[in-house]
Amino acid sequence: MSPSKSHILHFIQEPTNLTTTNQLSLMASSSMGSTSIKSSICHSAKRLSHGTRRKELMSKSRYGGSVDFSNILSSSLSVSATRNFSSSKLAFEHCEGYYNSKFLSEYLALFAEKNISFFGSRSAVSNTRRQRQKDHIAHSGKTRAVAVQVAEEVTTKKRPLMKQRQVVVTGMGVVTPLGHDPDVFYTNLLEGVSGISEIEAFDCTQFPTRIAGEIKSLLTDGWVAPKLSKRADKFMVFLITAGKKALADGGITKEVMGDIDKSRCGVVIGSALGGMRVFSDGVEALRTSYKKMNPFSVPFATTSMGSAILAMDLGWMGPNYSISTACATSNFCILNAANHIVRGETDMMLCGGSEAAIIPIGLGGFAACGALSQRNSEPTKASCPWDINRDGFVMGEGAGVLLLEELEHAQRRGANIYAEFLGGSFNCDAYHMTEPHPDGTGIALCIENALSHSGVSREDVNYINAYATSTPTDLQEYRALIHCFGNNPELRVNSTKSMIGHLLGASGGVEAVATIKAIQTGFVHPNINLENPDAGVDMNVLVGPKKEKLDIKVALSNSFGFGGHNSSILFAPFK
Repeated sequence: MSPSKSHILHFIQEPTNLTTTNQLSLMASSSMGSTSIKSSICHSAKRLSHGTRRKELMSKSRYGGSVDFSNILSSSLSVSATRNFSSSKLAFEHCEGYYNSKFLSEYLALFAEKNISFFGSRSAVSNTRRQRQKDHIAHSGKTRAVAVQVAEEVTTKKRPLMKQRQVVVTGMGVVTPLGHDPDVFYTNLLEGVSGISEIEAFDCTQFPTRIAGEIKSLLTDGWVAPKLSKRADKFMVFLITAGKKALADGGITKEVMGDIDKSRCGVVIGSALGGMRVFSDGVEALRTSYKKMNPFSVPFATTSMGSAILAMDLGWMGPNYSISTACATSNFCILNAANHIVRGETDMMLCGGSEAAIIPIGLGGFAACGALSQRNSEPTKASCPWDINRDGFVMGEGAGVLLLEELEHAQRRGANIYAEFLGGSFNCDAYHMTEPHPDGTGIALCIENALSHSGVSREDVNYINAYATSTPTDLQEYRALIHCFGNNPELRVNSTKSMIGHLLGASGGVEAVATIKAIQTGFVHPNINLENPDAGVDMNVLVGPKKEKLDIKVALSNSFGFGGHNSSILFAPFK
């Protein structure tokens, strides 16, 4: 049975948008004169078996019976159209795309010239097949003309080339064991103050590790709604607080907020572990009844909810998501946020990381895998990157958020520019779940790629805020740094973790703030607790026990994570 007239009109009058590429591809197939495709359309009302149809198509093709149809398709159809055809059990079975394309009107016009019904019966098609073969050249010529015309239109509508958009840092916000203001935080770092002490949030006498870079108190008044502050996981509270402080630091007042285009402002702030406390509390409540659970247990446990709530507070409608790549999370978020600006999708981005894993399940989990320092009697000396007596990292918590902005957008509003974000890179060791490659090859490759993508010469990099966690793997990063920058006599390397511990997914965000403050102040903070350097470590490269003055040309900040995630980002003074 042939489809009804109303059915045909429905397809013709309500077209969907096929891409221009598919239109061109389909027209190109017509220009080749492949009557097999046309025949299959005309025969669509009466399905044949796979074998019968294949024989019929083979006999009708002007290429002969030995032709490989996949080769014909690959040269005449787009990739997407090819997949549609090849996935069907019935070769070349008609699909909705044909009826809904602009190409259909051109095709129908050709058929109308010969009084051929597009949905004609099989006998009607047979009677007109020879005539259509004779008219092939004329038809294909007309189709080529249409294709060329469309191609010319596509060519003239290409997007104009846009000059490279520069990304600058105009605001910073932190929540750390050494203070909740960037200036206070960095002053303490320069003075060599340690933020590591005994854990007070819960009884941890049963654990082999009882110390951490814990946040003892945090005033959220004016930053986080009281009701949300009580119910939300701490990682969300830290994130929202640091994010809004970054905006305040960047001069984004209510008046400025009213003037900016919020559809071009986004939030990409991640977390390695997310709402562990909310989830853990939910498990305990479930032992009694699900009715005892926090109704927000599921959303508050997800790593993306912090960014989402912050965006809701601000009304920012641009890109909003989180990235979770273990302890490399913040750098991944910062680099992706910058890319949104570079591509012209946004003008402003809040980015970084937040973590609040100093709870029983978090402490117990890392203690169980033997990753934590057990130097409980000397908390302030427990974190000692590159020291031969290091026995594991010290957990920390907090958040670090940057306000990235497109340069001209920042200049128009008279923003204070702290530094320029040059770019970076990330990759994967593809070696081990928790350990980097012994030779540091993945790390070195990541750094090399970061330099290449940013257009930075290795000779220009003279300051590195290293990932160095106070574990045996410190040496892999050190060797990679020496491999990449060992010939630079001005190179200075330090680790912020010696004073605040390892903030996991938030570490890169907080260390980015420390890196930018070094650029701003002209001083790099010391490496505390580095009393007996490990074998092969050159103290002429590492910063000593006191702050050092340094005119930074380009600064590199590294973050790596379980799973072999490597990341390197680059900042420079804005000139």
